[in-house]
Amino acid sequence: MSFNALQAKTWRFNCIGDTDVLTLETLPVALPAAGEVLIQMKTIGLNRADVMFRRGTYIQKAVFPSRLGYEGAGIVLAVGEGVRQFSPGDAVSILPTDNLAKYGTYADKLLIPETFLVHKPDSLSWEEASSIWMQYLTAWGGVIHAGGLSKGKTILITAASSSVGLAAIQIAEAAGAKVIASTQTIEKKQRLLDLGVKDVIASEDEPDLYEALVLRLGGEHLDVAFDAVGGPHIEQIAKAMSVGGTMVMHGALSPENTPFPLKIALRKSLTMRGFLFLEVLHDPVLREQARRFILSSIGAGYLRPVIDRCFNFEDMHDAQRYLESNQQIGKIVVTLNT
Repeated sequence: MSFNALQAKTWRFNCIGDTDVLTLETLPVALPAAGEVLIQMKTIGLNRADVMFRRGTYIQKAVFPSRLGYEGAGIVLAVGEGVRQFSPGDAVSILPTDNLAKYGTYADKLLIPETFLVHKPDSLSWEEASSIWMQYLTAWGGVIHAGGLSKGKTILITAASSSVGLAAIQIAEAAGAKVIASTQTIEKKQRLLDLGVKDVIASEDEPDLYEALVLRLGGEHLDVAFDAVGGPHIEQIAKAMSVGGTMVMHGALSPENTPFPLKIALRKSLTMRGFLFLEVLHDPVLREQARRFILSSIGAGYLRPVIDRCFNFEDMHDAQRYLESNQQIGKIVVTLNT
């Protein structure tokens, strides 16, 4: 079969909604243009952002018919003019892009600019290689770049069972910080403890987050918070912060409104800021710093993706329902028989 006759099985949707709006379509694949690379996908990493994008609640909005999916890994099939860093046969991982609708990874073949590719680390499986960049770019950017975390400081990481939460824990520990993780259920708390996380708060067991934090810290001594939830507990976190502490909000999982704790922020001179991985992705200097840190830390064994469960490509609906159930600890991966 010539490249001109190639087709790609691609999951797309034509309206916002639940899992059932996703349909598997067969689409023609063009030859790579200048600066583009054609990839035979091996694995796809799923993220909670995918669900929010499909439901129309994410910061990016779908343009119909829309693709979706931030992450993946595969083999280079062909490269366009001017591509120098990649050749046919190379194993690559995909960086999250700034256009889910156009470059979504839920496909068995993907045409994508080379700027969103990195060589797959040899030490990682295909499943792990599709589970690196969304979580570690977000965690590095939020914890190190935005949060200013360093050795000896204390950080709270919420939604700790998510892939980004686990990535933040690994990065914070590699930086020499004391980590307090929080999650919803006692079951998830135990699973995190089993993974080696040293201190975990379960909200169903310790519903007052402020009291749980000051008990552990001996007072209001939290240096950094890396929060994916938002909602009312922002005020409890702010109360537990040290003077001059930094709160980094990178998600909005709570369906409730998020109050701004103005008087606490004033009294404690808090830095409170939002963060999105695109802040790193769009800055060449930050992107290179993050890339070097992540790859060197993977090579040294400090960072290792946690894979919760794998699904077949054709079973995307089941994978999405499991993703929506919020039962996982770590990453959900879809595998392709290619």
